[in-house]
Amino acid sequence: MAIKVLHQGLATSVQDLGRPGYFHLGIPLGGAMDRLAMKAANLLVGNEEGAAGLEAVFIGPKLEFTEDAMVAVTGADMPIKVDGEEKPGWTAFKVKAGQVLTFDFLKTGARIYIAVSGGIDVPLALGSRSTYAIGALGGFKGRPIAIGDELPVGTAGKAVEGKSIPENLRRRPGMPAELRVLPGLYWHRLTDEAGRNFFEDTWKVAPEADRMGYRFRGGRKLDFVDRVPPFGAGSDPSNIVDACYPYGSIQVPGGTEPIILHRDAVSGGGYFMLGTVISADMDLIGQLQPHTPTRFVKVDMETALTARKDRAALVDQIRALF
Repeated sequence: MAIKVLHQGLATSVQDLGRPGYFHLGIPLGGAMDRLAMKAANLLVGNEEGAAGLEAVFIGPKLEFTEDAMVAVTGADMPIKVDGEEKPGWTAFKVKAGQVLTFDFLKTGARIYIAVSGGIDVPLALGSRSTYAIGALGGFKGRPIAIGDELPVGTAGKAVEGKSIPENLRRRPGMPAELRVLPGLYWHRLTDEAGRNFFEDTWKVAPEADRMGYRFRGGRKLDFVDRVPPFGAGSDPSNIVDACYPYGSIQVPGGTEPIILHRDAVSGGGYFMLGTVISADMDLIGQLQPHTPTRFVKVDMETALTARKDRAALVDQIRALF
């Protein structure tokens, strides 16, 4: 079985849950920006949670199926159609051989996840099928999909047509979005006033927001504690001697525009990091559109660990449905 790409949509790529274990070599975790949505889509069609599917941003692809398949689309609210007939999101539905899956204009959110029974069966690269386009690694020929591609599909498992994820288990950002942040790393580089301003201000997602990182604008410029720059750091007060970049860390070049490093971010560099978005909130970032108002909320380690436990419990609730 194969899926013929009649139109690629926007930045549509093969993704799974990523390739951990290579960050020290400069190869990022990668994988779905919204891991919860990816897992849910796979479970709906009878796949393992980590099977490969498609991630599309803002505009969905147009796909023709060569054989019957069970399909589920999760994540953003983007009307789903099969030969023009609308299908529900977060629900398993059948697509017959020769039928075409399309999408209408995006309503809310940013990224959809398309899972197909059997999974997208591209070769493994360092243990993952995720596309790391900057490194031409994984996915379909190391790049986003394109018109004319034929995506191979694996052997289908068992799935129930009409099975759905309830609304209360579909996690979405609020308005304004709230991202919980654990200060640390180089927090001491900020003045007390700058630290307060960062959490008091409402920021907005900048157009420069992608798989590498999300940039934010609109808050007050951050000021730094005076110091003598250490050798190798450079004269800008936001610079440091090169260090590792944790996944989810927030850097603020020049103190003006915070950038949250996401799935395909580099593993290190020379900008200070004021803290890290907690793991439980990283999925939400992948669903933020440009200009979305966003607040950063200061939390401690205990709160972060409790949030991680709550998110794991949410995933367990979804698993229990199957």
